[in-house]
Order: sequence, then C-alpha cells, then structure tokens
Amino acid sequence: MSEAGVRLYLASTSPARLATLRAAGIEPVVAPSHVDEDAAVAAAGAISPVETVLLLARLKAEAVAESGAGGITPDGFILGGDSVFELAGVVYGKPHTASVARERWVLQRGRTGILHSGHWLIDHRGGRVNGAAGAVSSAGVTFAEDITDAELDAYVATGEPLHVAGAFTIDSLGAPFITRVDGDPHAVVGLSLSTLRGLLRGFGVEWHVFSGMQPEIQGRPTLFVNPGQ
Repeated sequence: MSEAGVRLYLASTSPARLATLRAAGIEPVVAPSHVDEDAAVAAAGAISPVETVLLLARLKAEAVAESGAGGITPDGFILGGDSVFELAGVVYGKPHTASVARERWVLQRGRTGILHSGHWLIDHRGGRVNGAAGAVSSAGVTFAEDITDAELDAYVATGEPLHVAGAFTIDSLGAPFITRVDGDPHAVVGLSLSTLRGLLRGFGVEWHVFSGMQPEIQGRPTLFVNPGQ
C-alpha cells in the first residue's frame, strides 16, 4: 500500500491528542488500549518520568497491535502516547478527584514544572509488526503566581483538571493560568507533532506525504479515514 493510503491508529482516547492530529490534517482511527497504567508502573519498579511515559506509550500501542481496533486488524501505523507532570522531582499523573486537583494547583501556583509526553510508534503496515520506535518530548510549564483561590475553585469545578496529567491543560480552560512554556508546546498537549514526524521519518515516511500536504491534494480535509467510512 502506498504511503498516501496508510492509516494512523491512535491508541488513546485523549481529546487533546485527537484534536492535535486533526489540526495537522490527519484523521486517525481512535483505538482505546485499556492498559492498567497503575499496575504497569508498579510492576516496572523505580523508573524515571521519561521512562514511565515511554513505557506506558509502548504498552498502549502494543495492546492495540495485539487486540486490534474495533475488531479490525490495524493496517498502518499505531501511535501510543502518555504524559506525566514532574514538579520538584515528584511525578504527578491524573488527579481523578477535585480535592487532589486543587491541592496540586495550590502546590504548583507560581512555579515551573516539566510535562513529559511519551510516544511509541509501531509500523503495522500489512497487518503485522514490522518495527517500532519511541521518543519522549518534554517542555517546561510555568504557572501564574497571582492565581486566586476563587479562580482555582472555579477551574476545578469545571471537572477538566481531574482527567489530565498534572491537573491542567494548555489548549483549553487551563490556558489562562500558564504564563510560559519552554520547549515544544505540543508536548504539553500530549502529542508532539515534530516528534511524530521524526519517528515516521525513521520508517521512511515523509511528513508531507503522511499529512496530505502535497500541492495536488491540498484542500482535502484528511488523509486517513476510519474503516468503513
């Protein structure tokens, strides 16, 4: 199959990752991986934040490669992703509850942490594993020091920070409270397009072909479509 016909399978249900790909002209097949992240990290023992996100990204991509996507054997590239936030050497994932989210915001207010996003790409063209590669993209995130308690309460009440690494977003409601990003801003969203491009190049796939940017097909909304559509 030619590069122009290759699909991208996203082993993640993250709305931010999906929106990032769509903004770049790619409509992936969303394929939830159902990986027990806590169990996987516990089994791995003492590992660094970078090792953590790369491990989970790999496990998510491999889970889709093994189980398929909606009962369909993936034929293309499978992308797994994961993110954690590191502040003063401590790693924070998703807070899950409002009380934990608020505690974290009180802690990170006026400070700078690092958001690590892991990527694992499996070449599954032809319905089989032909190779795999991974990379991590990190970026420093600085939060405003004048965030009031009322602002924190209002933000936490939206529910948004409960389900994202570090309890914040840069592409939605949390954006006004972030004053600086050092590094790839897409890493903070959870999917670095430049990192994905580099991984694809490792498999001999050029970005302009992958994303549908050839002059003769400009205007096409996407290059990859869900099976059956």
